[in-house]
Amino acid sequence: MLADSYSVRDVRVHLRHVRNLLRSLDLAGRSLSYLSLLTRAHPGSDNMEKDSVSRSPPFYILPGCKERRLIPLQPIRDDWKPLQCLRVLNISSWNPPPGNRKLHGDLMYISILTMEERELSITCCTRGFYLNQSTAFNFNPKPAGPKILCHSLVELLSQLSPSFRKNFVALQKRRVYQHPYECIRAPVQVCTWVAPAGGHSLDCVTAEETAGQRLGLMATLTFVQIRGWNEELQRSRELPRASLQERRRRDTRIFRINSDFVAAAAQGAASMMEGNVMPLNPGEPPHLHVFVWNNLFFSQGFDMSDHYAPVGGDAAAHAAAMCDLRGVQAYASVDTEGLHTLGTAVVDYRGVRVTAQTVVPGLLEKNLEQIVYGSNDNGKTVFTHPRFLELLDESSKSLRIQPHRVLDHSGSPVELRSAISTVGIFGSDGRPYILDLLRTFPPDLNFLLSAEAQQEVPAACRSFGFPRRHRHGLASLRSQLVEAFVQHRYELFAKMASDDLGHQFATEKPEEPQRPAEQKRRNIIWKACENVGSVSDSRFDIRFNPDVCFPGVRFPSECLPDVQRQRRLLWDAAAFLLSNQIPAVLRDCLDHTAVPMDGATLTSAIHQRGVNVRYLGAMLKELDKMEERERLSHVQRISISEVITRSAKHIFRTYMKDVEPAAFSAAVSHFLNCLLSSSSAPVPDSCSDELPSRHKSRRRRTQSDRANVPTSSLWAKLTSDDLWIRIKTEAEDYYHYTFKSESIEEEIEKHNLQKISLLREMSIKTGIQLQLREYVFECRHKPAFSEDDVVNMFPVVKHLKPTSTDAAGLVQQAQLAAQQGFLRAGVDLLGRALTLFSSVCGILHEDVSMCLRLLGRLRYTLGENDDALVLQEKAVLISERIQGTDHPQTVQDYTHLALYFFAGGRLSTSLQLLYRARYLILLVIGEDHPQIALLDSMLGLVLHALMENELSLKFLQNALTLTSKYHGAKSLKHAHSHHVLTIVYESKGEFHLALQHEKEAYIIYKNQLGESSDSTKESSEYLQRLTDQGVILQRAIRHVASGKPSASVSPLRLPSHPVILQQLNLTCGITFIPPSEKELRAELNERRKVQTEDVAYQLLNQNGNKQQL
Repeated sequence: MLADSYSVRDVRVHLRHVRNLLRSLDLAGRSLSYLSLLTRAHPGSDNMEKDSVSRSPPFYILPGCKERRLIPLQPIRDDWKPLQCLRVLNISSWNPPPGNRKLHGDLMYISILTMEERELSITCCTRGFYLNQSTAFNFNPKPAGPKILCHSLVELLSQLSPSFRKNFVALQKRRVYQHPYECIRAPVQVCTWVAPAGGHSLDCVTAEETAGQRLGLMATLTFVQIRGWNEELQRSRELPRASLQERRRRDTRIFRINSDFVAAAAQGAASMMEGNVMPLNPGEPPHLHVFVWNNLFFSQGFDMSDHYAPVGGDAAAHAAAMCDLRGVQAYASVDTEGLHTLGTAVVDYRGVRVTAQTVVPGLLEKNLEQIVYGSNDNGKTVFTHPRFLELLDESSKSLRIQPHRVLDHSGSPVELRSAISTVGIFGSDGRPYILDLLRTFPPDLNFLLSAEAQQEVPAACRSFGFPRRHRHGLASLRSQLVEAFVQHRYELFAKMASDDLGHQFATEKPEEPQRPAEQKRRNIIWKACENVGSVSDSRFDIRFNPDVCFPGVRFPSECLPDVQRQRRLLWDAAAFLLSNQIPAVLRDCLDHTAVPMDGATLTSAIHQRGVNVRYLGAMLKELDKMEERERLSHVQRISISEVITRSAKHIFRTYMKDVEPAAFSAAVSHFLNCLLSSSSAPVPDSCSDELPSRHKSRRRRTQSDRANVPTSSLWAKLTSDDLWIRIKTEAEDYYHYTFKSESIEEEIEKHNLQKISLLREMSIKTGIQLQLREYVFECRHKPAFSEDDVVNMFPVVKHLKPTSTDAAGLVQQAQLAAQQGFLRAGVDLLGRALTLFSSVCGILHEDVSMCLRLLGRLRYTLGENDDALVLQEKAVLISERIQGTDHPQTVQDYTHLALYFFAGGRLSTSLQLLYRARYLILLVIGEDHPQIALLDSMLGLVLHALMENELSLKFLQNALTLTSKYHGAKSLKHAHSHHVLTIVYESKGEFHLALQHEKEAYIIYKNQLGESSDSTKESSEYLQRLTDQGVILQRAIRHVASGKPSASVSPLRLPSHPVILQQLNLTCGITFIPPSEKELRAELNERRKVQTEDVAYQLLNQNGNKQQL
């Protein structure tokens, strides 16, 4: 094998690879995972016997502890400290090589400082790497001794530095012990909200990249090429999609291009906000600047040219970015062939919202034909085009948009099949593009106060206090709400039509002519369509006109009755949201279909029902009216926390506008102190790195000069009281929720909120990264935060989420098969879906994690615990890497992994995983939560299996209290908690307490299930056995007390692994379904086939041996 020659690009790629190898174990710059610290910390120690591993948890995990530690969030093991192989690896200042050395093959020079403090100057040539005689101040490119030429830099350094050779070998050995999922780079990096204080090391590759990016010279970097994002994206969408393989190839390409685009958008937005990109319009005010960087177009969330003035100005411009992103996602999901949308991402960075989009070919050129469809001036001029009408016809059906006509500037009717603000343009590449999709979904009339919109307000809306004024006119209904409303109307339509048709058939006379009977049936369908608001009079078809309440839109006179019907339909949808969907969200939380743990999971739960976050105030008011509101106290706490942190985020956005770059860390720490510190009067840190200027003004400052205080000092005037007043105002204006407390401290104490949880939510929402240390919020003499605690601010990116539609369909089929009891079929379908998702999205993706999670659960239910354990371990690693180490989904994955480890006999590992899960929940939401009840029940059972009964009882008693609160004192969950306590008390010999708890369980089973149920019978038998054991024990005690010979006493029941595993399964809601007769027959045939093949193979081996003899 011959070694290939190097080029300058190859050398740079080689240096990057060596740098990545040397820093492969560093925590900085990659998504974190800590599962291996729990599952591999004590190999071989897990067994059924008692071992030396500590079973007692840290004190801050025990029930009742109010202290919340932050440092354990990112644990560090001593044996995983990074190994340093080199002190410095840097690009030499002697670059580039002079002309005569280029003729000798020199490509680049690098400088290295080894661990032995030896300075090396190395030449990178076309044949490899060798040591030269140059120093820091003397250029001598001739080879130095030892004269060695190596094709790899690692090979050369291993011969020149013994420390490098030793540490690099150790580094490679450590890499081997890492799980492959820990080494793979995630498509989208997750930035943690806390980070340990770490040093800054020299990095030649990153330094060169950053220097080029800050100068805006992306093309000057050899390994970075300017990409044609739009052309790549549109070509991938135009790929054939007829067969499964073609769709898989197409989906894979779209996903990878979108992932690269999102990374470039975040990088470009950060460079733009840091002032490293020249705007296209430098003469405009800074907040109106637009940019083109790396073939991406960037604009800020401010109203340019008063375009959004009719609907709210800057507030509407800020909201329009997310509305447009949702519209692009909707049209991308419909995926109409021939209709093109732009790659879009929304980036929030340092309080500014930036929209990044791919560039329409020719859009920035003056010779391109302008808009051919829609209107970009709020309806003053409207255009239409037959090509766009044809393309939008299919998407309008899927998105439930009613085709309608509006009047253009000349008063002529113009047909549209989208919102009037949707703009159609033909790019210079000939492709039809649609832009400005911010009004794809119907408007939410609950937040519009126009005179037309208030004509027929339903009683349901008035009872909630709607309509109300909103800060912008772009409030729209979510797609989930539209689908739920259509499904609700379809059920009404089917009921009305079936009742009337049934009545007609019952009264229809046989001698009646066929034609009048058919006409009656048509009239019934027409009447049902009219009653439910269908746009068709012959079939069910609900659609919405997004322009009926938009200011400036004019309709032809013949369309006004239809416009009126559309307005009534929108009011019905708005009333449906309030009267049906908000109570449905609360019902989901009440029956634990949805168990929110933080703001993200609460938002996901209400979005699934089609409820917008701006309805949080209405949801809290509805919750207060419920009789079972005590069982939803966790939802109330999370909702109030979400109102506080979201309101604070809105204020933080305007707060950061007045901060100069040199004071960012001081301003952020001051804002957090005003929000969360108990210090009486937080004083902002002086910018410690700022040096006084030597230039002093000689003229006296006038009164006008004193009035023109630099805007950078305005942020320092914020106080805790001012911030709380602004939060209360913001919560009232935006979420329509009133805080009656006089301070945030009073509100936190009133609702039992956690400051550490509020800090986590605030940091995640705003992109603040804090130093990993313990923060003391209650100190009244010292602020909790200093400017050194603000480690970084990272972009918060919202983007499109392309995936494999075929794989998603397979997952739905698998879930349906599993619900019907066909578990093997579900496993096969999930396996195919997992293969598709992995091929399209890569391993580190939430859809892959979901497939692994479901597949592991089915495998476990089928008794294949080893396979379930491997699958669930992968799911946990993926959740940690792509969603975060403290994300609620990661906590749930830890819980199921602990169950599978226990089933496999690794009790200590199971215990450590449950401790980790409990710590994370305590940090995220606190102890008063239904998920803690589940975890404490599991912890109690695992500790009981390890004979730690006293510690087990602490967790089980807490689980009993929480189960009674959140599931009800008469629920089956509460009965099971009593039963588990009975098992532990029985093993301790405390039969009196065991009888008390089992009696409670028996009463609940009897009342809920009846005396004939298996649970009631088992509880009754258990009670009888406990009574007999108690009687025998009391008799023995009396005999001992009277000095008589002691009667025989049966030994206490030791914890049995199968019994405890059964209780753990019941706690987690897992029931084992026996295989059907068909599945048993298929498995028997498979075993017979395998046995036949084995016998045939043995006979062949025997015959072969005889022939050899």
